[in-house]
Amino acid sequence: MDPLQTPSATLRQAEYFTNRLVKNERTLRKWARKNDIHALRLYDKDIPEIPLAVDFYEDGGAKALVISLYERPYEKPENEESLWLGCMAHAAGLCLGVEEDRIFLKTRKPMKGLEQYEKQSVGAFQMRIKESGLLFSLNLSDYLDTGLFLDHRPARGAIRSAAQGARVLNLFCYTGSFSVYAAAGGAEGVTSVDLSNTYLAWAARNFSLNSLEESVHSVVKADTARFLKHAAELKTRWDIIIADPPTFSNSTMALRDFDVNRDWATLLEACSSVLAPEDQLQASALGSILGKPAMEGCFRNIHTSGFPK
Repeated sequence: MDPLQTPSATLRQAEYFTNRLVKNERTLRKWARKNDIHALRLYDKDIPEIPLAVDFYEDGGAKALVISLYERPYEKPENEESLWLGCMAHAAGLCLGVEEDRIFLKTRKPMKGLEQYEKQSVGAFQMRIKESGLLFSLNLSDYLDTGLFLDHRPARGAIRSAAQGARVLNLFCYTGSFSVYAAAGGAEGVTSVDLSNTYLAWAARNFSLNSLEESVHSVVKADTARFLKHAAELKTRWDIIIADPPTFSNSTMALRDFDVNRDWATLLEACSSVLAPEDQLQASALGSILGKPAMEGCFRNIHTSGFPK
């Protein structure tokens, strides 16, 4: 970054940004070390004029950052935005002691279908990150998301606490982090369902990383609607069901496309048909859909609003 070529307004914002990062880092890193957490969000659009999220990852002595740019309420020329983002990334790296080749920039914008889960590069920068005593394999470079949703940490902890002796079903399982937490919490059995071979293999790796009994965990490549219908016909039951679907999916392998605003209640009804009596469905979805009365009383929403420590 050449300060002589950078607008003064951008340099001022970089100063505000780094001041906030340093303040947050001092507070959060102390808490994270105490709780054996090595992936945390240091900045989450704290300053409206700087619409970024900064996620910090540490594996031993290795550090990395994922910096995500969110949509602005106004248009900004692409070249100006690129210069601005580069300046913020450079400033973040300097103040946090992270080398530039370990800073990964993402752009968050509305996506259709499964675009959020598709490869965006082939750099394959991977890290093994510890969270609450558990290990997870992350890919910081190739996808929009790294393989571990940091804002789901409280929900994962809740699953771990409730899982002792339970039969657990994890739908739309992604990389299986909820499944790992459930198994670590003493689940009798964990079934992880997804349509992606890539993510099912990733989930299996996460189980292996934690030396969890393979007999406890099964991965199933299936469309959720078909899987639930078949399980209901067989009268299969689970004590805890985790449902965290994408907002929209139009996979050709699915029975039909899925839109969370349209299909959320139907999904919960299907889940209730395989839920053991007196047990619980752990449900999470983006947006305000959870405010709807559908299936009220049948499930417990453990998705937290806002970003946790």
